[in-house]
Amino acid sequence: MTRAPARLWFGRTTHTRMAPFRRSFAYRIAMLEIDIGRLEEVNRLSHLFSVERSNVISLRSTDHGARNAAVPLRVWAEARFAEACIELDGGAIRLFTFPRVLGYGFAPISLWFGYGPDGECRGVIYEVHNTFGETHAYVCAFDGDQSAQAPKEFHVSPFLDVAGHYRVTLGQSEEAMRLIVENFGKDGRLHVASLDVRPRALTSGTIGQWLLVMPFSGLGVMLAIYWQALRLWLKGAQYHDKPDQRARRTTLVRPEASLPGEEEWPADAQDLRKRA
Repeated sequence: MTRAPARLWFGRTTHTRMAPFRRSFAYRIAMLEIDIGRLEEVNRLSHLFSVERSNVISLRSTDHGARNAAVPLRVWAEARFAEACIELDGGAIRLFTFPRVLGYGFAPISLWFGYGPDGECRGVIYEVHNTFGETHAYVCAFDGDQSAQAPKEFHVSPFLDVAGHYRVTLGQSEEAMRLIVENFGKDGRLHVASLDVRPRALTSGTIGQWLLVMPFSGLGVMLAIYWQALRLWLKGAQYHDKPDQRARRTTLVRPEASLPGEEEWPADAQDLRKRA
């Protein structure tokens, strides 16, 4: 079955903080899935959507990957997969992200699915952005439905320090996708974020319905981040100054079943694994 060059996905994101106090919130979200090798086809799907041009909904390659027009998206993604010993042998790469809406957008996380020539998914890149303009890639081999772990090596929230580890659980099919990211520190699970989304065709009608329901969803992602940060600060959450970004910009995410090499993990992550 030939997959569409692009689709839209709609659903919710939920965030829950466990310590030192419990707080939860949820928002509706809209995301874009796009085959980065078929951008010209995508440009013809709707007059309300464009690649590399301003439009109601748009994708700019410089918002992702190397964030440099001189480095094509596929070149960047293949290099990240290669760091995890994942070879695609020319297979497709599909980017799953938050596009620009009315010219503005911010993608806290983007997923890059890398496929072999047979259409089977071989790996996933979790590209994380923070509000300071920095980015980091967590890369994992993928078998369709799994949990995996990685040491935390990138500053995301000023209310969580760069320590401990993540557990990532991803379930993906043609009908739905669910992503759960658990943040663990020395005292246990600190924060959980999830995405639950389902696809719809990328058409002008779907985009029009999107804008009626969420007209400011591009700017809304950033506003929601700052609003929730303010509420955490007012409740007394500890603030951590942003450290310098670490030189290593790619981290390997390992399936839980293949994590016996405890010596590779930070001391606090080793302790959590022993107590699990």
